[in-house]
Amino acid sequence: MQTIYAFNGSESDDLKKDEKFLLFSIENMYNLYLLMIALLLEVKKRAAQNLENKQKKHLATSEDKNPNRKFVNNQVFQFIEQNETLVKKIQDNKSFNWELDSEYVDIIFKAIVKSDIYQDYMQTRTSDFKEDKDFFIDIFKEIIAPNEKLYDYIEDKNLTWLDDLPTVNTTILKLLRKLKVISSEEYFTPKLYKDVDDKQFAIDLFQKTILNTKVINNEIALKTKNWDADRIASLDYVLLQMGICELQHFPSIPVKVTINEYLEIAKEYSTPKSSIFINGILDKLVKEYKSTDKLNKVGRGLI
Repeated sequence: MQTIYAFNGSESDDLKKDEKFLLFSIENMYNLYLLMIALLLEVKKRAAQNLENKQKKHLATSEDKNPNRKFVNNQVFQFIEQNETLVKKIQDNKSFNWELDSEYVDIIFKAIVKSDIYQDYMQTRTSDFKEDKDFFIDIFKEIIAPNEKLYDYIEDKNLTWLDDLPTVNTTILKLLRKLKVISSEEYFTPKLYKDVDDKQFAIDLFQKTILNTKVINNEIALKTKNWDADRIASLDYVLLQMGICELQHFPSIPVKVTINEYLEIAKEYSTPKSSIFINGILDKLVKEYKSTDKLNKVGRGLI
């Protein structure tokens, strides 16, 4: 949607250039994933340093000398940092450097320590894998993911990451919830694309929407005769273009899936009434395509 919107607003007719940007934007999501995982490791380092500093205090208490290491010994931390493939990906990544942005690591660490979740967890000195995992899930979901200062930091680092952050955070939570003691080393290095077709779908949807713009726009015009074109939100127009393209050129995608996807995107990015408007247009077109046998869908349940 964003790439098509940008293409429509430019004077360029270079599809390859915008297609390259589309793939770059998608692949940049993986950098955000690595950034968030790297943050977890940096928080652990910060916690370990904090314990070390306390032990070095001139008037160290017995607690300072023999601190509760339950947090830094959390088995999820250990699982992540012992994943050599993941650690190498983080070390090789040039899109972020938490050592230069250590103040944000401190912000997250202090927020964790102040939380009731942390206080309850640290009531004992030992734990099993389940308790460690449940605690890890809670601090990520309740403290790290919704942190506003971290959100501002990510926005400053890369504007396109803002839209990717909910997806990345959800992915991390799913991985944490399904993590097992016997999970493989590749567990925290998931593939960006499900398969080759997954990546090709993004390219095809972009290309076919742009290349069929004239025909698609004519379809929209016929269904919005009572609408002033200037009154239709630009994003709504793009979403309609993409939705109609899917209806016409992607026989394996069910009609309901297409409509529901674009209604959800409209609710997230466009005006309050956009989803109603888009639903009305697409619904009319589907009925027309069915009546004229133009709805080219293959497989059971796709219509």
